[in-house]
Amino acid sequence: MHRRDFLHLTLISGATLTLAGCGFRLRGLDGPERVSDELALAGPDSDVLRLAKERLQAAGTRVHDEAPRVLNLGEEVFRERPLSILATGPREIEASLTLPFSVQRRRDGAYLLDQQRIEVSTRFTLNDDNLLSQDDLRQDARTQLREEAVRRLLDRLGALASEDSDR
Repeated sequence: MHRRDFLHLTLISGATLTLAGCGFRLRGLDGPERVSDELALAGPDSDVLRLAKERLQAAGTRVHDEAPRVLNLGEEVFRERPLSILATGPREIEASLTLPFSVQRRRDGAYLLDQQRIEVSTRFTLNDDNLLSQDDLRQDARTQLREEAVRRLLDRLGALASEDSDR
């Protein structure tokens, strides 16, 4: 081992120990991050609303109707777009989901996050040889997109909560 390599490894080890000693941790490795202490959910009864409520509660947020902040979820928009040119054989499809949302303070109605959108997409392949699995593939894509949209929503809400704690 060369002296330069040894010094390099020593510096990296020292930096790692220093960061670990001061409480530094990578976001997302310890489980769900607390978004807020209390939050109310509003919007159409949907799978996204139920999933968001489940994930918020798993992160330690108390979800109830009298909370000081309201997360307004809009209607999800699911779109499919063919990426293949041919109408037969294996066809690649791009599925996308758009989820509008806003966060509002209950006491004065002020928007902490004005109308925003989360857009996620995925690709899957449909094959004429297996017609029975096409609906399953579409449903799996919807489920995957909903989970990704809710994960991104919680990331944005976590950023809002950290801004408030800095003030």
